[in-house]
Amino acid sequence: MSFVSMYDASSQQELDQLEPSFMYSTLLKEILLELDYGEEAVKELTDYCREKYKDNDSQLKIIQQFEREYHQHTPIWWYTLEGFTYQMLNRALRTLEVNTIVKMGFFIRDIHQHIEKLYLKQTTEKQNSFIVYRGQGMTKSNFSKMTATQGGLMSFNNFLSTSKSREISLEFVTAAIKRPESIGVLFEITINPSVPSTPFAQIDNVSYYQGSEEEILFSMHSVFRIGEFRQLEKCVWQVELTLTEDTDPQLSILMKRVRDEVAGSTGWHRLGKLLLKTGNFDKAEEVYLMLLKETPISNCKEVSFLCNQLGLVKVNKAEFDDAIQYYEKSIKTKKEYLPSNHSDWGTSYNSIGLMYNSMGQYTEALSWHEKALIIRFKSLAPHNLDLAESYNNIGEVYHHMEQYSKAILSYEKALEIRQHSLPSNHPDLAESYNNIAESYSKMEEFQKALSSHEKSLEILLKSLPPNHPYVAISYDNIGSVYAKMEEFPKALSSHKKALELFHQTLPSNHPDVAMTHNNMAKVYSSLGEYHTAMEHAEIAVQIAQEKLDENNPYIIGYRKLLEEIQNKFVTHF
Repeated sequence: MSFVSMYDASSQQELDQLEPSFMYSTLLKEILLELDYGEEAVKELTDYCREKYKDNDSQLKIIQQFEREYHQHTPIWWYTLEGFTYQMLNRALRTLEVNTIVKMGFFIRDIHQHIEKLYLKQTTEKQNSFIVYRGQGMTKSNFSKMTATQGGLMSFNNFLSTSKSREISLEFVTAAIKRPESIGVLFEITINPSVPSTPFAQIDNVSYYQGSEEEILFSMHSVFRIGEFRQLEKCVWQVELTLTEDTDPQLSILMKRVRDEVAGSTGWHRLGKLLLKTGNFDKAEEVYLMLLKETPISNCKEVSFLCNQLGLVKVNKAEFDDAIQYYEKSIKTKKEYLPSNHSDWGTSYNSIGLMYNSMGQYTEALSWHEKALIIRFKSLAPHNLDLAESYNNIGEVYHHMEQYSKAILSYEKALEIRQHSLPSNHPDLAESYNNIAESYSKMEEFQKALSSHEKSLEILLKSLPPNHPYVAISYDNIGSVYAKMEEFPKALSSHKKALELFHQTLPSNHPDVAMTHNNMAKVYSSLGEYHTAMEHAEIAVQIAQEKLDENNPYIIGYRKLLEEIQNKFVTHF
């Protein structure tokens, strides 16, 4: 469920903001609907579900039935069956649990196409408006957020079950309010069939519970206008919704841009790019390995592309030895079909530069990024975004080499191109503001740093899933600035938020997690809480020893901090 952003809405444009998860799940749906699924798709899903429900005998029986009889019933029949299909699918769609969504991709496609088929059959332009109901519980925080956006938009990323029967829907409300801290909500939804919208259909004749609930099922990403609120009794409210074709204009512009960025020759190519963009690195690796396995070695262009993408995945997972192998294979294959002055070499050189930068080998990284920039500068238009990428990455290397003025100059060149070529809420703009802030922080211009970091976070919260690693990094960086300003409670709050988000998306031994523990150790040490500081510093060193080379600047810095805290602890006690 998604409504407006977390900020107060002071205009209709702000009321019509939808959360970024709506955009990414929409793009994911578009891709899943066009993928070719083999006969093994059902078996792969049931194997996945057996592991999820290994201690639940009743669900295991349904999983076995699903595998054996999937094509004997309609997709909606399986969806409405009280079992893993409904529970797992809607939970994954609500929380953007990408691994489960991709595993269930064929099922999502089949349900959507079934609803669409019924929609075209049942709906006519002359049909009158009608009302359906949905009863459910909401947390107090979500209900407050909804009341603050009256007149604005509300979306459901999942399939949405409703009923023509008010009484049946109220039964769900009654059940919901038995849960603590839950508010019962009866949505009264007005549908005008003549208004283009998400497809919906009456499913009584194809449902597992035939004819019992007068059920209308909406496909994913239905959008409604929020109307009047009316309290029915204590902790129970009726809320008017109207099905609409309206959408968030700013998010629509960004969606068009991101759709272009994840374009590819096949649905699987698009899926891999979207998974990378949303920080789902394990699933992206799985997709690219599958494609590489199926690609003939004679298809040099495809092999080179897939190896480069796998290299990017490995860099993001801090698995640098594997990244080097993939990049070397990508370059070796690319030499067989591409002239040495082609602009595509900029992509390869840029990727290798990113890897060496992550490894702390900054001179080597700068050399590769400058090679990429030279090729791109000669062959691309002045406002091409690949040039911005090169300037940004050169800035990052200068930052790590402690040449902060040079870093800011490069970052500002990247920002200028991005402002010219991208929507104002694009995450690449957030990256530019973040990087400028980091260099200002090192130069001890903390107010400038904080201002740029806040611009960055504001964009990220409007353009990325809320638990994306980049959002966590932004909170962590803001915490570091507050620490330097000696505002330690604010610093600690930001670092804790970062760590919470990292634990949702990254493995516990990822270098970014180590960085946050190290930052928290600094704050606790400044507060004189040396025992807690030492715990965080030890975790940072332990992770760094697992993932980084012995001479990496980060591991050296983490060990130095741990030693300093240990000495303070001994002296203090």
